Amino acid sequence: MHNYPVKILMAFAETFSGKEDFLQWLLKNDYPELAALSSAIRGSEQALHWLMKNKYPHYAALDGAIDKQPKPREWLIAHNYLLLVNLADAVNASPVAINWLNENDLKIFLYIAGKIRTYRDSQYFDYHKKRF
Repeated sequence: MHNYPVKILMAFAETFSGKEDFLQWLLKNDYPELAALSSAIRGSEQALHWLMKNKYPHYAALDGAIDKQPKPREWLIAHNYLLLVNLADAVNASPVAINWLNENDLKIFLYIAGKIRTYRDSQYFDYHKKRF
């Protein structure tokens, strides 16, 4: 995920602010994987399936890790996706992950984590449902 230009990562982060135009912009500018990731994080099972079908299992695992599911997080570690592990952990306010992102000068991912955390914290969660 660190290979994207900062502009693209900023657009991805803004999809969690309720601004549908950023999601559409990602789609129109050849970043459907980031649009699908955003949609998956926001609860779309269809987007999650799209990620798996289109060879983005690491983004599907990121979604699960953000939801504190141990198996996706372990998969990310086993496949050396340390940035994604730390992003998921930063979303969940892990001081170790936040420090890791800071030490590696990956502040854009702290911004993304904050946007996702703010989005998640503003959602009503019904424990009878699978997702937010």
